[in-house]
Amino acid sequence: MSRSNSVSFIDNQEPMTATTRILLVDDHPIVREGLRTVLQRRTGWEVVGEASNGIEALEQAERLQPDVMVLDITMPRLNGLEVCRLARKRTPSTEILFVTQHDSPQMMKEALNAGAKGYVVKSNAARDLVHAIEAVSQHRTFTAMARPENGDSSESAATRP
Repeated sequence: MSRSNSVSFIDNQEPMTATTRILLVDDHPIVREGLRTVLQRRTGWEVVGEASNGIEALEQAERLQPDVMVLDITMPRLNGLEVCRLARKRTPSTEILFVTQHDSPQMMKEALNAGAKGYVVKSNAARDLVHAIEAVSQHRTFTAMARPENGDSSESAATRP
């Protein structure tokens, strides 16, 4: 069975879905812990590694070959945008989802141009993270900006191949 989200049949039994393997990258341990707690509740998802800076992120991605890398932008040693650009070359099968404090359409555009498949603002990660990982693990784009305080949605969530 491949490590991607494929379905295979063994001895004509029910189909088995492969595990989605996730690498968490954020320089704040409490953020990684929170993300890990949310993600490990999902059946079929496995957090296979963590990194606290950009250099570690690339090393872990090359070693672990995750399906999805959840990546912050502002990090020591190598920022997330550079990690994304390099990871696209070194681990092209890994989809990248930015989870960041930067609630900026310009930063989101830069992240997608760097090769990310998704972009979620940390303030709304509780609402958007699971949907975003589902989308990017299926090679679809997911973006979501924060909602303004007046309740109007400025979300620009989109999923496409």
